[in-house]
Amino acid sequence: MTEAPLAHLHWSRGYTDPAWVRRYTTSGRELLPSRRVWRGPDPAHSLPTGTAGIEQLTITAPDGRTLTLQDLFAAAETDALLVMHRGTVVYENYPHGLRPHDAHFNASAAKSYVGLLAATLAHRGTLDRDATASSYIPELAGTAFGDSTVDHLLHMGTHVSYAGRPFDKPVEAQRYFAVVAPPLRPYGYSGPTSIREHLTTARATAAPGTGFRYENGNVEALAEILRRVTGTTTSALLSDMIWSRLGADEDAYYVLDSEGAEAACGGFSATARDVARLGEMIRCGGAVADRQIIPNAVTAAITEAPEGYPKRVRFPAAPPSAPANLSYHDFWWILNDPYGSFMASGIHGQRLFISPQLETVIVHYGSQVMSPVAPAAPLVPAFLQIGAHLQRTS
Repeated sequence: MTEAPLAHLHWSRGYTDPAWVRRYTTSGRELLPSRRVWRGPDPAHSLPTGTAGIEQLTITAPDGRTLTLQDLFAAAETDALLVMHRGTVVYENYPHGLRPHDAHFNASAAKSYVGLLAATLAHRGTLDRDATASSYIPELAGTAFGDSTVDHLLHMGTHVSYAGRPFDKPVEAQRYFAVVAPPLRPYGYSGPTSIREHLTTARATAAPGTGFRYENGNVEALAEILRRVTGTTTSALLSDMIWSRLGADEDAYYVLDSEGAEAACGGFSATARDVARLGEMIRCGGAVADRQIIPNAVTAAITEAPEGYPKRVRFPAAPPSAPANLSYHDFWWILNDPYGSFMASGIHGQRLFISPQLETVIVHYGSQVMSPVAPAAPLVPAFLQIGAHLQRTS
């Protein structure tokens, strides 16, 4: 069976319109059932503000083009850009009317937050990285995910085919959206209607741990493991372990499938300021002021891609000709730059960039269309140049 190209899937055509993408990225709670990630009872942790002259900075793209910040916003369909340096917000802008207190989808950047929860629970001894997923979720026995270990899931180490189809990443991404979002289902849709059902259709096409394949099901399987290990929802777990202790301004939220399970791989929304707080906590070794939120050993290990996994992988949205120059660990992208930088990354331009040596945290929200005729904006080169500028001028 040959799958139709993504452009021929009629339920995906809205993604060619930035205005439609923006409606989706900023209005998730209005479109689908959701569950809040409580910010907790304590006052918000203040974010000092300052200036750093970023407005006049010129960015040099990898192809040699020069861009102003406004050029970058236009190319990336930017909804929010927030830059922190040494704990101070030095730039904040919302070009398309998003307000500082408005939540925005993080898309696949949310994968990294699940990875942070899992790594912390493993550090505590609550989760066994070497155990198979089916030892926690018996009904996944015999599936690609059930026969993989927790560590395989955390490193996208599964090779999977859903319901007997040849694997095609863009097509499977759209089919995942159809699982969790009934409005995105095509006429006559008869596929899975819950994430759990979707996972049970996965069959292995290669032994786990033999390569890298970026796939949402790894995250959803791991999120279900965490729910069973802790006896709570993904929303409550993130609130209990991080969000309620972070000093967040606002509740975050996850969208839910038909069974009430969170869409953990990308259905998370939060304000740019609160995601910046999360990034700053990680940059500071897991601490907020004098409160340790995440063990320092967990945050320090993010950039330590373990043996047995590819040291250089290609970014999912990159063309096949792009170099494989990134590493991947616990659902985080490691940039392998001179500054120890890493990031959480999602479709349409969602990024949480953390650079310990540049002492910089950057949050970018966007609504860029995903199309070969709309090349991806040079966000990471821009972030590195912004961080380097801040270090030079501070």
